[in-house]
Amino acid sequence: MEPTHGTGRGRSAQDWSSALREHGRRVTRQRLAVLDAVERHPHSSADAILASAREDLPELTPQSVYVVLGDLTDLGMLRRFEPPHSAALYETRVGDNHHHAICSVCGRVEDVDCAVGHAPCLTPSDTHGMTIMIADVTYVGICSDCAAKASEPAAP
Repeated sequence: MEPTHGTGRGRSAQDWSSALREHGRRVTRQRLAVLDAVERHPHSSADAILASAREDLPELTPQSVYVVLGDLTDLGMLRRFEPPHSAALYETRVGDNHHHAICSVCGRVEDVDCAVGHAPCLTPSDTHGMTIMIADVTYVGICSDCAAKASEPAAP
């Protein structure tokens, strides 16, 4: 499957339906609502995905969202990553070895392409006999918006 880059690609319900069928899954309103929510709001937690998906499907339950997220992650249609001190986040950008930059002030998450361009982009000093397939790096810093706010003079 081609890597996707969040909302930049804008997959339709028809695209998601085809992908679900290719993975042997039935096309359900719950799955489509979750996929659409993650596509529109990459790097979201399960709770944020539930809130977004309920805009189109108000009867959607938290349990349904967790089941769908788990299933679609296992299939490789979604990627789950766990930033430090945060709930797991989900995105539709799969099939590549990108990393994430996270603002420690506001929590904004941005994709960072692999430094070398192929998996894994880092070579460990000792593989312990394993074939390394993915290197997962999380950059933590302060985004430009938060840095600008911090440098503004305090109001009197």
